[in-house]
Formats: sequence, C-alpha cells, structure tokens
Amino acid sequence: MSKATRSIEALLVIAALASTAAACVDAGPLPAAQPAPPPANGPPVSFVYQTTDGGLLTSAELLGRFTVIAFAATYDLTSQAQLKVLGIVQRDHAPRLNVAALVLEPPENKPLVVAFAQGLDLHFPVALADAGTIAGHGAFEGLRAVPSVVILDREGREVLRHVGPLDVKQLEAALESVGAGRAAPRAGAPPQALPDR
Repeated sequence: MSKATRSIEALLVIAALASTAAACVDAGPLPAAQPAPPPANGPPVSFVYQTTDGGLLTSAELLGRFTVIAFAATYDLTSQAQLKVLGIVQRDHAPRLNVAALVLEPPENKPLVVAFAQGLDLHFPVALADAGTIAGHGAFEGLRAVPSVVILDREGREVLRHVGPLDVKQLEAALESVGAGRAAPRAGAPPQALPDR
C-alpha cells in the first residue's frame, strides 16, 4: 500500500472518529469566531501543556525564538488545513522559528488527537489544552475559536492573534509584520492584528 493511500485512509479514519467524538462529547458551544485582541504590552505568557507524545510544551522552552501556535480541533477540517500550513512555514523557517499546535479538546480525546496528528504527519509538538484554556481562560484569555493563530515574540509575549485560517502567504506576512526572522521589534511594541482580508 502506498504512503498516499495510507495517508488518505488515516484521514478517513480520523474524520470518522472526529464525527463520533463530536457527537459523544459536548464541550459546550464555541462562540462565533471573532478577533480577540491580545493584551497590549503584556508580560510574557506562561503555560504548560501535555503533548501527544507524553512530553510537555512550555512557554519557558520556547523563549529565544518567535513562536507560532495554531489552535485547532480534531473535528474541524479548517484546523487540519491550518496545521498543514503551519508545517510548510515550519519547514521554510526552521530552525529560526518555533511551531506548535494546541488542540482545544479535553484529555479523554487524547487517542483521537494522537491519530489526528499522525494522520496529518505533523513534525512539530501537538499539545492538548487544559480545561481553563478550553474555556477561554489562562495564558490565551478569550481565545476559544478554531482555527486561530498566535505569535509570541522571543521573550514569550503575545504579539499577534488572528482568529480564522491563514494561508502560507498570510502567515508569512504576519511573521514579517511582527519582525520574525529579522531584528527583534522594539521593546514594548503593542501587539498587532492582521488587516481584514
């Protein structure tokens, strides 16, 4: 069986499992996708999330590089596309850029999230959000919509938040707008939002 056939079969299994999980798990309704501005000139965010491989994704380990975190869900096809875009950007910017996915699903969905990540052949950390983050609290206050993208600067401060999908060109522009890959932006620079498309 070819790798392409196995990938297609894996995605079909993921879609079937996601449909079943979405029908069985009621995490409550998500609000309509609306931009939620990050805290202006805020302190570095602090978080620790369990990854699908049993490790940890921590804010401390991401310091020193710009970081792109995509917020996703296994039941959302647009999230799958966003994570594939993230993989392309990671490939083009490694090792200058940290990339991670944060899946907004409860811990009991870990087997589904593992299959989801394997089916998409992701080569970056995939973590499960804690209950507070799923509820829109914690380090990423107010962010519950998927897909969403957050960019942290080298000091771990949120410098960009975008609700909704971004294609490769848009994500590259977002990285450029916050100075990723160039000299760091001036200290205390306010977070930016992407212009409406």
